[in-house]
This record gives sequence, structure tokens and C-alpha cells, in this order.
Amino acid sequence: MPRKGMRTLNWFSTKHSTTDSTSPSTSQFSSPSRFGFSPSRPSFSEAVIDRTLEMAEPMIMKWDPDTTTFAKVTSLFYENRREAKDFIKCVHNLQKAMHFHSTENSRSDKLVRAQSLMQIAMKRLQKEFYQILSINRAHLDPESISTVSSRTSTVSSISEFDVEDDDDRVIGGESISEVEDFSIVVMSDLRLIAECMISSGYAKECLKIYKVIRKSIVDEGIYRLGVEKLSFSQVRKMDWEVVDLKIKDWLNAVDVAMKTLFNGERILCDHVFTSNDAIRESCFTEISKDGAMTLFSFPENVAKNSKKSPEKVFRLLDMYTAIAEHWPEIEAIFSFDSESVIRSQALTSLVKLGESISTVLAEFETALQKESSKTSAAGGGIHPLTIDAMNYIILLADYSNILSDILAEAPPPAKGSLPESFFGIADSDESPAPAISLRFAWLILILLCKLDGKAKHYKDVSLAYLFLANNLQYVVVKVCSSNLKYLLGENWISKQEGKIKQFASNYERLGWSHVIESLPQEPNASMAPQQVKEIFKKFNSSFEQAHRKQSVCVVPNSKLHDNLKVSIARKILPVYREFYNTHKLMMARERHSNHVIRFFYQDVGHYLSDLFFGPIELGSCSSVESSPSRTIPSRLR
Repeated sequence: MPRKGMRTLNWFSTKHSTTDSTSPSTSQFSSPSRFGFSPSRPSFSEAVIDRTLEMAEPMIMKWDPDTTTFAKVTSLFYENRREAKDFIKCVHNLQKAMHFHSTENSRSDKLVRAQSLMQIAMKRLQKEFYQILSINRAHLDPESISTVSSRTSTVSSISEFDVEDDDDRVIGGESISEVEDFSIVVMSDLRLIAECMISSGYAKECLKIYKVIRKSIVDEGIYRLGVEKLSFSQVRKMDWEVVDLKIKDWLNAVDVAMKTLFNGERILCDHVFTSNDAIRESCFTEISKDGAMTLFSFPENVAKNSKKSPEKVFRLLDMYTAIAEHWPEIEAIFSFDSESVIRSQALTSLVKLGESISTVLAEFETALQKESSKTSAAGGGIHPLTIDAMNYIILLADYSNILSDILAEAPPPAKGSLPESFFGIADSDESPAPAISLRFAWLILILLCKLDGKAKHYKDVSLAYLFLANNLQYVVVKVCSSNLKYLLGENWISKQEGKIKQFASNYERLGWSHVIESLPQEPNASMAPQQVKEIFKKFNSSFEQAHRKQSVCVVPNSKLHDNLKVSIARKILPVYREFYNTHKLMMARERHSNHVIRFFYQDVGHYLSDLFFGPIELGSCSSVESSPSRTIPSRLR
């Protein structure tokens, strides 16, 4: 630009320097006397403005929208791009000549004439600016602009392209599509016009057009994304189903808005008004403020809604995650001082969401501690509380990174409230467990303590141990198949698996020890017929009693189910088979032998293999291994 300006100001001296040095005109302007203000000859500034008016007037009047139909309906930039660039240069030259001449004669008639031409030129450029912005909405949509920007090293590099070059252009080694090519051309045109109007003192007129058109695009974009301007009272009166749908729309909207809508508008505004930081700030702030405030105020209104319940926390977590993940973009796009209110609103929503999430989690913990239902799991199976609580905790674990930030200021569970054996080395002073891991361990510990209390409702102690084994097995399986595995660690899992084995062993001992003890330690030893009869009768009675009681038991987990059956069968079948085979012939010679030998050893194996399926109406294993749902039963609300 400086060199172009020098060429414009020196056109007069350059033109006459090429003439014969002996000519009178040349000698006149070569001598110092040319700077005099004699009435008989024009001053240098007069000569400059005369020549500028002579060149500018035909060009400007040709495109005066008030003089000819052609100029009124035709676009200068679409009709002839080279002429459009010449028009811009002509305006720049006129403005410089006016400034140069005004230093000598501020009331010159030539200045009035030049000012009149300048007004006509600005009217033309206003029209061109409006037409380019209006007609090219598709090529100036934020998505197209974002795409172009992502493939250029800097926004300012767009202006370096020769807009009249029809060859394929390349950015960063990649060819530009026709749509991107046209977007670059349009952005370049807008920048040329804006810089010309601003430098000529018509910034206000230029900005008014730009703000009106681009603000409507931002506002329309927010509306099309499904985001409405809603007050807290409006959100509070809505049914949760309606709020939930609006949250889903918002989650989609915030991603598109930050990556495309606001990002594209910031890029366009920065490019068009790159020459003036204050104008860029004012312009983008006015365009984006209403839409951004509408977008970022919605989460706060949802978070302040007093109707909270455990299942709603996941929507709050989704919104918190969306704002947190887009925070670098929020700070980068809305970086101007005048946009601090937008950043403040986004931060307020983030804080309010965090507070609401903390409250809901505290209420869930309290509800879990106070759960006092008298319901029990038939057959020592999985208690509904175990299913509901673990499904909820698993879903929370998927947000562990976010929850770690939210709960960073919350006091961790008291160390004394976590049994020493619960974490082991994972909670040692040498290797302290992360706070979020302790939080999840604490929730599961509360659940296990509640299950311990519910086990006491079983009159049969063996069934109570089977209940504990089943429910702890369910907890461990859920932990291993979720993010909890990484939060709690292998050490926690191995300790719980050890407890499961202990519970299963206690169940075997209490439920089947009298059957095992009814058989002799040396089953093939010689015995009197009466002694053999007594052993068979004792086994028959013990086995019938145990089978009758244990046949109602259910073990949903296939691994625990098989381990229990194999363990019980190994303790009973080999001994009974050897005893049976050794003494069956003796008993066959006795009267009423069929009353003595009630069970063939094969039958004992069949009876044992049918254990732990429970009554049919209890349901299959799959019913308690279902995927977690975001709906929490009323017992935990």
C-alpha cells in the first residue's frame, strides 16, 4: 500500500519527466518556483487534484447508481473485476489528493467537487458491499469459511490470491474446490471495499450493513439449531421430558455453534476488518453477543431447576462436558474484552452445573445410606438394590474425568470410614488412591454394607452367605466390565474375589456339611450290615433335607454357579460312589433294601447338577446382567 500511494502522488511529476527537457512546461515544474502560489500558474496540489478529478470522474460517474439503469442494476464486482479493482484504486487516489490539496486550500471548489464524487463512490461501494453480503450468503456461511480457513496458514493470506486467476489454486499443497475458491474471492472483495470505506471516513456506513446482515445469520443459525431464549421460570415450568429434548438439541447445537457458526463468523470478521482492531472487536461482539448469550444461559437455567433426581444428573454431566471441552474455543473465539460477558456466562453455567451435579450425587449417597426396604432376593439371588445402584455407579464412572474436576473441592470420605482391607495398598501412604477413586469406592462400600444388613433377614444362615456371594459377584462383574475397573484397580478386584470365595465356602459348610459328615471317612472299610444301613439312612435324610432347602437357591452368575456345583459334588460324589459300590451287594441281600438305598450314586450327581437354577418364576441370569439404564427406581430417589 505505501508504494501504491507513492505512485499515485507522483503520477504528475512522472508524466512530465518523460517530456522534452527543453519544453517550457517542463522547465516551469522543474524549477523551485513551482511551489509558489502565483495566480498565473496552478500550485502542485491543484495540479494533482485536477489530474485526479480528470481520471476519477468518468469512472465514478459511470457507476453512479442514481444516473443510469445499468449502474443501478449491475454489480461492479461481478461485471468486471479488473474495473472494480481500478475503481477502488481511483477512490484511494481521490482521497489522497483531497487530503493533499486541503492542506493548502481547505475551501477550494475542487475539494467540493471531489467530495461530491467521493460521496457517489461511497454510495456505490455501500451498494456493492450490501449486494456481496446478501447474494453470497451460501458462500459466506460459517461452514464454508471455517473450511477455507482450516486449509490456509493465516486468514490474511487469502488476500494474496490473484482473484482473476482461473487456474486451480492450491493451499497447503491441496487444490481448492470451486465453492472454496468463490468464498475466497468474496471475502477478498469485502475486505477491499471495507478498507476503502473505512480509510475514506465511511466506517459507520460499512459497519451498519455488515452488522445487520451477519447478525441475522448468527441469530438464524442459533434458532435453526433448536436453541431458544428461555428464562429460568420458563424452564422450571416445563416437564422433564420437554427439558430433556431441549438439552439434546442444545448438546448438538453447542458443538456446531463453536466449531462452525461462531468460529466462521470470527474468521470472516477478522478478515474483512483486519486493518482495524477496534472495528473488528465492536463488529464481532455485536454480531455474536445475543446468540452466544442465548446458547450459554440455557445450561444455567437447567442447573438451577429445583426438580432434581438421580437420573437427571447425566444430562447435567453431558452439558458440563460440552462446555468444558469447548472452553479453549470459547476463550479463543470470544477473546475480546467486550465479550467478557459471554465468557462469564459460559463459566457461570459451568459452575452452576457443577454445583447441581454435586448436590444430586450427595442426594444419591444419602438415599443409598437411608435405603431401608424389607424386600429380599428369593433364593439368595441378586437384590434389586444391587442392580439399581451398580447400574447408576457404572454410568457415573463413565464421567470420572469430569467428576474429578467437579468434586475436586469436595472433602473425600474420611479415611477411617474405609476399612483397611477395602483398598489395601491402593490406599497406602506410599501410593494414595485418587480422590475420585475413593469416592467410587465409598459408594460401593455403602452398598455392600446395606447388603450385609439385608443378609441378616434370612433365617437360613447358609442362604445369607449365598446371598452375599451372589451380590458381591454381581458387583465385581460390573466393575470388571466398566470404567470402574481402572478406578478401583486390580487389587480391589482381587480382594473382593477372595471375599466371594469365602462367602461361597461358608455357604457350602453350613448348607452341605451335614451331608458330607454323614458319609464315612473310609467308605470302602469293612462294616457290619447294620452299620451300613445306618450310614445309608443318615445320608438319605441329610441329602433330602439339604436338597429340599437348597433347590430354591439361585446363582445367576455362570462361573460362580459352576464352581459351587463342582465344589459340592467333589466333596460328596466320590465318597458316596465308593461307599455305594462297596456295600450295595450286602444291602441287596437285606430285606427292604430299596428303602435303605434311596439314591443311586448317578442320581446324586443328577440332583446336584440341577441345583442353583431356582424356581422358574425367578427369571434367568440374563435378567440381572442387563445393560445399565439411566432411569433410577424410586427407592433411590
